Amino acid sequence: MTALTLADLKGPLQALRLLAADFPCLPAPCPSVSTVFPDLLELSLHDDFAAFEAWRDALNIAPETVVHRVQSNGHTGVLKAATVYAGARVELVGYSPVPAGEPATVAVAVGP
Repeated sequence: MTALTLADLKGPLQALRLLAADFPCLPAPCPSVSTVFPDLLELSLHDDFAAFEAWRDALNIAPETVVHRVQSNGHTGVLKAATVYAGARVELVGYSPVPAGEPATVAVAVGP
């Protein structure tokens, strides 16, 4: 297998550059680009589902496509959604603590 070059990551890197220009006031995500999935840009947001929702809305991702899961023995909620932006696959992931005393569910779709 031939090693990838930086040019092979052009799609998600360009998408990240455009996101920074188009949405400079949104909460800063933790971006990730990998040679394992060279067409994917992952944007993860930690400790705040409101930041996830701001990005979901900006990227025009339908609420009913968001998937909710719980990890860490029910202590961390995870929201995931995906779209295509500027020709790259973008996966949005939000993590937030589950408040004490609230029941944690395993996997549900969010929305109607």
